[in-house]
Amino acid sequence: MTKTTERHQALLHMLNARGYATIDELTKCFSVTPQTIRKDINTLAGQGKVQRFHGGVGMPLSTENILYEQRKKLFLPEKKAIAQMLAKHIPDGASICINLGTTTEEVAYALLGHNNLRVLTNNLNVAAIMARNPNFDVVVAGGTVRHHDHGIIGPSAENFIREFRLDYGIIGISGIDQEGNMLDFDYREVSVARTIIECSRRVFLATDNSKFGRSAMVRVANVCDIEAVFSNAPLEEHWQHMLQEAGTELYLV
Repeated sequence: MTKTTERHQALLHMLNARGYATIDELTKCFSVTPQTIRKDINTLAGQGKVQRFHGGVGMPLSTENILYEQRKKLFLPEKKAIAQMLAKHIPDGASICINLGTTTEEVAYALLGHNNLRVLTNNLNVAAIMARNPNFDVVVAGGTVRHHDHGIIGPSAENFIREFRLDYGIIGISGIDQEGNMLDFDYREVSVARTIIECSRRVFLATDNSKFGRSAMVRVANVCDIEAVFSNAPLEEHWQHMLQEAGTELYLV
């Protein structure tokens, strides 16, 4: 196997795990020039294995189903521990909104032992989980259902959520940059997440530590716009200092 083939396989493995990577990240990771990475991307894109974006590369849309199933398994023990920790901060009788993501789905499982929660969600997976507790009132936002993860997106979902005032918004994201911007890939999903932030008295972010420093294309909000981040150790001092400066609480498993 040639070095180029090995690099292609490693690049695909990285994208399967992360979904997206910038040219700069890939050049540092593989210790090659940007020109070499762009050549790799062009080759893999020509084979239909990746999708080019401005300044980076991601997996093609046709593989989203596979990606979602893989994401569910990635860092699963950490996600479960984060979810259990966050659930302790949600009181019985609260009104909550939970958005899309494999970590937020674990939060839904962790909340099943609560009483009398009023739940709004744009995630059909979360709705199915929460409906197992007969003491919960579960409301699902209307809109367009994404096939690969059963998330509901679009203006109808945004307008529906905007009618509510919720005690807690529980969100997941795809990345956090050095300035504390929370990032995601689908602008339609981002629009719904922004609406949840606007309509919630307190917003909790549930994310494993691999998302810190990870790139994505669309800005959701800044960490200063939310109440608390629930993640897992170890977390570099830079990120802890950034959250402290933003006035955002940090809880680490």
